[in-house]
Amino acid sequence: MLERPRSSPRLHSSIRDISIAMGEGTPEWPGDTPFSCRWSWEIARGDSVNVSEIRSSPHVGTHADAPLHVHADWAASQELPLEPFIGRAYVLSVDPALELVEPAQLASLPDGRIERLLLRSGRGIAGGAFPDAWPALSEAALDFLLSRGLRLLGVDSPSIDARPSTSLTIHKSLFAAGAFNLENLDLRDVPEGEYDLIAPPLKILAVDAAPVRALLLGSGT
Repeated sequence: MLERPRSSPRLHSSIRDISIAMGEGTPEWPGDTPFSCRWSWEIARGDSVNVSEIRSSPHVGTHADAPLHVHADWAASQELPLEPFIGRAYVLSVDPALELVEPAQLASLPDGRIERLLLRSGRGIAGGAFPDAWPALSEAALDFLLSRGLRLLGVDSPSIDARPSTSLTIHKSLFAAGAFNLENLDLRDVPEGEYDLIAPPLKILAVDAAPVRALLLGSGT
């Protein structure tokens, strides 16, 4: 069995990797398919190369949902556009004890258009455990953000809807408005402020979500 790398490559100090890796032990949504890996070929066994085989839900780690995730007739993962996932983004902290984030909690956002908003609640999987609950936007808060030009909503929690939700109203309303999402971001060490976001979804055909390597550039000013 191959050993996992001891450390990840260092990135330039102005680049923040806000991704949570897909890997064995990464918390999956309860009941979903966890990440697993086996080796088809291994140099240690005398093969000429190392070749792995992975099995995982695309919702493990940082990912973008496709509209297909919540509606059988909506677009699949390969149709996710690039533009919403690349550009200026604002990181905003929200109270982790909240059940719903209302428009009042968004009052500190800067004036003008907010095309990309990343919400930091501290209620995500970055610490290695699946949270019991997390703050989710209310419908009024989402309407407020869409009126400000929202194209991408990112969260550090496992979902943009509340954990008990089966209607997935925020997902459906976001996609219906032509906007998109990022889930399972690692924003633990990211100060509030504005950054350049680079987070294109992986181009996978005809599935309901796509893994993402999400990066922030800048100092948050």
